[in-house]
Amino acid sequence: MRWKFVLFLLAVAIGFSSLYYTNRLVKQLSVEEQKKAKLWAGAIHQVTDLEQMGTDYSFAFDVIENNTTLPVILINDDSTVIASRNIDEKKIKDRKSLVRQLNRMAQNHPPIEIDLGDGSKNIIYYQDSTLLIKLKYFPYVQLFVIILFITVAYLAFSSARRSEQNQVWLGLTKETAHQLGTPTSSLLAWLEILKTKKIDPELVSELEKDVRRLEKITERFSKIGSRPALEEADIKQVIANVVEYMKKRTSDKVSFHLDFSMDEELIVPVNQELFEWVIENLSKNAVDAMKGEGEVHVYITDNTQFIYVDVKDTGSGIPKSRFKEIFKPGYTTKDRSWGLGLSLSKRIIEEYHNGRLFVNYSEPGEGTVFRIVLHKRTA
Repeated sequence: MRWKFVLFLLAVAIGFSSLYYTNRLVKQLSVEEQKKAKLWAGAIHQVTDLEQMGTDYSFAFDVIENNTTLPVILINDDSTVIASRNIDEKKIKDRKSLVRQLNRMAQNHPPIEIDLGDGSKNIIYYQDSTLLIKLKYFPYVQLFVIILFITVAYLAFSSARRSEQNQVWLGLTKETAHQLGTPTSSLLAWLEILKTKKIDPELVSELEKDVRRLEKITERFSKIGSRPALEEADIKQVIANVVEYMKKRTSDKVSFHLDFSMDEELIVPVNQELFEWVIENLSKNAVDAMKGEGEVHVYITDNTQFIYVDVKDTGSGIPKSRFKEIFKPGYTTKDRSWGLGLSLSKRIIEEYHNGRLFVNYSEPGEGTVFRIVLHKRTA
């Protein structure tokens, strides 16, 4: 995150430096254009004087003619246009357009009056040149380009990073599934042998459940690398099965509560094996947060197009600053953990079920509520 902040500050520094320098340059050019307008006014005044004296005024006329950048309009006392430079002729000929143009020019720069000496006067209206106007907006365009470049670079980098992470995920899950497959098959064989021995049937039954659980875990890992199929299932029963399994393998000091009615089915398209994994991860996370003592509540809210599954614990809570960080691979507060549980759960819900998984509520000392949002129909 630090490099992103540094990159952002660098872009802002470059943008504002450019803005500051360009504004100084614009002010200097604006002063120069004011001088040019006054020079143009002086040249017109000189032409008038020299015409009356019958003297050659070609130099003053050249000053007027060589103004190729500054938009100016010269009018007399009757507001009749005497001359203009660098202005669209259509705006000059149309009276309404002319009045609007003169008003804009007067707002841009105060008009310059030329005293003709006989009680009459001419007035010069002028405005910033097109080049100066473009220069005013240049730093903003430059800042936009810098921000656009950084945004594109960031998105490209993030995309490449995600692609790399996906390859790591794929390799990790495939290898894990492969490694689990061999001992699981061996355990199944040993289980069949145990069934022929004089061993407590209940003990064998529980052992079989755990071996079947290993089979399911292997299947879960094998599905992470590919797009799993979603099938309609009663989400209430799926959650109830997971909670029942967790109850038998968790301390008696932890109580699980299903805060929803099992009377009516709630059909939702899910991949049952992977969704069970998410509920397991959230339940285990809740037990760890409570340090093996407290209550875990599961709520289901039917909201027409979506359903909300809330897993609430009475644990230590999560600071708001870590609401997003806890879903990153490798984040953990436990010594013996890879920090993959919540990251995998978020991936399963958001990428495979087109839903959402996030911290809905948490306060230190009051517990945490994780919320799952699922579509009731396949998207």
